[in-house]
Formats: sequence, C-alpha cells, structure tokens
Amino acid sequence: MKTTKKLMTLTLGVLLMTSAIAFANNNDPIKKNQNETNTELKSEEKATIVGVAAANENFSTLVAAVKAADLVGTLNSEGPFTVFAPTNEAFAKLPEGTVESLLKAENKATLSSILTYHVVAGKFMAADVVKAIKDNDGKFEITTVNGEKLTAHIMDGKVMLKDAKGNNSTIILTDVAASNGVIHALDTVVMP
Repeated sequence: MKTTKKLMTLTLGVLLMTSAIAFANNNDPIKKNQNETNTELKSEEKATIVGVAAANENFSTLVAAVKAADLVGTLNSEGPFTVFAPTNEAFAKLPEGTVESLLKAENKATLSSILTYHVVAGKFMAADVVKAIKDNDGKFEITTVNGEKLTAHIMDGKVMLKDAKGNNSTIILTDVAASNGVIHALDTVVMP
C-alpha cells in the first residue's frame, strides 16, 4: 500500500512538473517569439521573393517599383535569385523626385535596369558572400542580371556592395528566405 501511494505521489509530481514546464515554455516570451518566428519563416519559405517583400512594409517602395517595371513575373519565377533589396529608407536617400520619376511609364526601361542591377542569378546566402570575399583577397565581383557588376567587400565588419558609380551600400539584413531564392536588405540603392 505504501509503495502504491509513493508511486501515485511520484507520478502526480512528475505530471505537475511536466505541466508547469510546458506552461512556462508556452508563456515564455522568448520561446513564444521563437515559435512565432519559426511559423512565419515556414510561411515565408512558401512565398516567392515578391511575396516576401510585399509582406514586409519596409520594402513597399521596392514592390511598387517591381510592379512598375513589369518584373513581378520574373521575380515570381522558379529562379533561384539573390536579391539585394533596398529598403524604403534606401529609396528615400535618392534625390527628391527620383522615385516618382522612375515609376512613370516612360522610364520603365531605366527602372528595370536599376532593379535588375540588384538581382543575381542563383541563391547566395550571407555566408557564401563572405566566403567569396575572403577567398578573393577581400573583394568579390558579382555579375548582376542586368549584366553590370557589383563589388562585395567587408568594411568595419560589415558586408558592403560598391556599385558601378563607386558608391557603397551596406547589407543590413541577410538571408531572408523565399521559395525561389533569398533576399538581403540594403541601406542604399546601388546604381549601374
């Protein structure tokens, strides 16, 4: 009888402890955010580059430009692509009126050229880019979809892209997964 009572008490204790741990894990803000992030990532992995960008308000200017340049179909295709995506703040750094002008139908070819300068055929994660830079004596030339080159290098511990005009842009967010490639966010629009 004492053994049965001890066994029941032990079982009840284990059940209560297991329940408490499960409750704590489900209500732990860090774990909860990790679970939410994992769910979001799984959802984003199913979305194309355009879908992922459209779901993030920081890329609303880029999405508008992609639509105006008629590149939605291309960036929704199988790929894979690596997109160095300027944020809204990056577009805001351009001279006043530039974005509005580029979005006009008569500037579609120029806009398309600028946008495809931000796209590379193939999927290159941040670690791949850093390795390529290190393997090539600190500089790595990247041929973009529009045929022009970007030069990746590291400055002050950050990966930078130097455009054809000699201007630098910093990669501020990396490895945003999409079903047809990956997005790395830029703080400045690069120009061919």
